[in-house]
Amino acid sequence: MRSNLFPLLPVAVASVVPRQYFSFGNYFSTGPTASGTFIVEATTTLVLPALNNPHNGNLGLWPGMGMDDGDLVQGLAISTVGWGSPCNMAANEVKWCITASTLENNQEDGVVYRANPGDKVTYLYKYNPSTQKTDQTVSVNGKVVSTLSTSSGRGGLGWGTAMECQQASCGTVPTHHYLDTKITMSAPNPNYKNTLGLNGASSNLVTADGGKTWTVADITINQYTYK
Repeated sequence: MRSNLFPLLPVAVASVVPRQYFSFGNYFSTGPTASGTFIVEATTTLVLPALNNPHNGNLGLWPGMGMDDGDLVQGLAISTVGWGSPCNMAANEVKWCITASTLENNQEDGVVYRANPGDKVTYLYKYNPSTQKTDQTVSVNGKVVSTLSTSSGRGGLGWGTAMECQQASCGTVPTHHYLDTKITMSAPNPNYKNTLGLNGASSNLVTADGGKTWTVADITINQYTYK
């Protein structure tokens, strides 16, 4: 899945199957970073809402980090039946499909995991200078369930959340929250808060160290209905 919400992330066709419907909902967006600087670590915890209602289409909730080489690091929470989800959900499963994922030329996914509404999914993206790769660790309720490492440039140029719908209208997506978000820079970006963009969302960016580290206690993404 890929977003055109962040100006630094190029638009591309999403990954799972040929699309017939494609739309984005509400979001929280930041970036780009100051010239010559990168996001070297980012973490957030998504509290999974109830599934979209009606349970149509191929819905993805994801925090994404657009990399300086054009890759998109995007751990996924997918709600879908019959559209080629990596979890291959049955129609009677009231579950979210959780996986680490990066969109390069193709979509690369880690191990998939079935999670329940109300579970807390923590996404950690971290650049490893010793391997020159970006490591993803995805945990559910504190247990690591999916990992992925990709050669995705020197770091992120922006970070945000997305609500992405493919294949058919995804109905109504409930209000949901990203908690304890932390974005760490390679060098201070004192004006990074000025890049904040909100659409159907509420939150703010706070720094206590001159812009090297930015935190958000609670990103609230409002309910959204696809047409």
